[in-house]
Amino acid sequence: MIQITLPDGSIKSFEENSTPMDVAKSISEGLARNVISASFNGTTVETTTPLTTDGSLILYTWNNDEGKKAFWHSSAHVLAQALEELYPGSKLTIGPAIENGFYYDVDFGDHVISDKDFKTIETKMLDIARGKHDFNMRAISKAEALETYKDNAYKTELIENLEDGTITFCDHSTFTDLCRGGHIPNTGIIKAVKILSVAGAYWRGDENNKQLTRVYGISFPKQKELTEYLHLLEEAKKRDHRKLGKELELFTFSSKVGQGLPLWLPKGAALRERLENFLKKAQKKAGYEMVVTPHIGQKELYVTSGHYAKYGEDSFQPIHTPKEGEEFLLKPMNCPHHCEIYNSSQWSYKDLPKRFAEFGTVYRYEQSGELHGLTRVRGFTQDDAHIFCTPEQLDQEFKNVIDLVLYVFGSLGFENFTAQVSVRDLDNPDKYIGKAENWEKAEQAIINAAKDKGLNYVIESGEAAFYGPKLDFMVKDALGRQWQLGTIQVDYNLPERFDLSYKGSDNESHRPVMIHRAPFGSMERFIAILLEHTGGNFPLWLVPEQVIILSISEKYEKYAEKVLNLLENHEIRALVDHRNETIGKKIREAEMKKIPYMVIIGENEEQENKISVRQHGGDDLGAITIEEFAKIVDTEIHKTLKQF
Repeated sequence: MIQITLPDGSIKSFEENSTPMDVAKSISEGLARNVISASFNGTTVETTTPLTTDGSLILYTWNNDEGKKAFWHSSAHVLAQALEELYPGSKLTIGPAIENGFYYDVDFGDHVISDKDFKTIETKMLDIARGKHDFNMRAISKAEALETYKDNAYKTELIENLEDGTITFCDHSTFTDLCRGGHIPNTGIIKAVKILSVAGAYWRGDENNKQLTRVYGISFPKQKELTEYLHLLEEAKKRDHRKLGKELELFTFSSKVGQGLPLWLPKGAALRERLENFLKKAQKKAGYEMVVTPHIGQKELYVTSGHYAKYGEDSFQPIHTPKEGEEFLLKPMNCPHHCEIYNSSQWSYKDLPKRFAEFGTVYRYEQSGELHGLTRVRGFTQDDAHIFCTPEQLDQEFKNVIDLVLYVFGSLGFENFTAQVSVRDLDNPDKYIGKAENWEKAEQAIINAAKDKGLNYVIESGEAAFYGPKLDFMVKDALGRQWQLGTIQVDYNLPERFDLSYKGSDNESHRPVMIHRAPFGSMERFIAILLEHTGGNFPLWLVPEQVIILSISEKYEKYAEKVLNLLENHEIRALVDHRNETIGKKIREAEMKKIPYMVIIGENEEQENKISVRQHGGDDLGAITIEEFAKIVDTEIHKTLKQF
């Protein structure tokens, strides 16, 4: 008999070689019908895998992330079979599950795949799925594997890098694929399929290799779920920040400037400035001091910090000056510069904490295929700050930063979020710098602070930065998509690398602790997510133009200018539409630009010294005085803009 420990801590006895499905059946038939994947002692297994030792078992259904991963991984196999049958001579490469669905990279040879082929591929996949073919894993020798794929250079390359005795194939129907495992019981569970798109993708992500065709798809156990997902996709298209950014005239890109380097237009620049001022005001209250650092630094600076070893190959290459041997890098991070600012003076424990903040622009050379609007760029501005404090001050300083992050989220409408304590992967210590004892102290400090602040948090192994653990805030937007926004990190390592110190009460030299924090993360990515979350309907305090004044005819332009001045006296951002267009067209275009309020000016308004107010979306507030309108605006702003 073997002893199986379940997630609730209960232990059950089973015959040796029992499977996860046997365990599920012993619990309930309903669970057995819904189980599609499992993990045993932390390793993904099939529901049919024989269990031969004592261990911990987790059973996954479609409602679990791991269950979805197995579902979509299995669907990628079905896609591969369909493509192989529909397009003879095609060479399969790799096909993983991704966050939403799956893809398969294929060398189609002379075949060209377009959206016209999507329906045919979907029909073929569903035809295969209805066969209810079991997924079966089998071990195979390296020689046999190479022989199987002797006509496929891509699979051969993968197999060459594997150890003999560790290679497995997965079989279903008449199809076989090189695979590590993690499947649903059979293809019949797949009830709905959609091919979403095709794109180019270089083999193994290397631009020097051949470009393949990447076929993206998604699948579900019910047609209803696919229908709901496609509706969500349509909503996401309407909210795409690239589309809204163009319509609202916030930012643009230029091939002459370079890929991944956004250009902020006047309205976008004003939006950014307002966000920066919002945070600067809160930071000033919290005791931060603003600093400014250059866009480049000597290579040695980033060698000292460890960033060059970690990111050097993926960053812009060194800038060589006329002086022999002198090299500079475009700044990939702000923290080394802030360490040097701290090092420019001698500090006592009475001076700490020191809180240095900067809206600092940094540069990373992202691959062109990874660039995406503002969410993945090569130059971006971080709302960076670094707190240098004594170990005794760490707990309170960390909690103060949590309060600041929550203030930012509350003022911008991000109500639905969880916290993630990102710690190191104990099985891969080479990924990190510094002493284990410092890591333990830092990780425990974050966990304690998250508990004390009552955060809903999870602990994720392997997600820490290379220099320290962190608290990441995972925010759900209006469409239910999850984004990582805001991060706080505890770092004992950079203070050592830069030999930072302060004089303690014992008159001895001590090492400060460093807190890295960025409530927005990057201005570019934050604005992109905010655009999609709000659909471009920003909070009234933030929107570039709060009011547009529309006169019915040129006769009332003078009164329109008077209204503009009065609104500006109330610190309301307004503009007058002077164009010689019909009032109907002006209203329609103001709606498209998502301006919160339209002020209509005509004969009655001028005679009564009032304004007629229409809200974005069509609600009519009627004719009111400017003072009454100013109170409405002020009330709405105070309702959304929290106090810090």
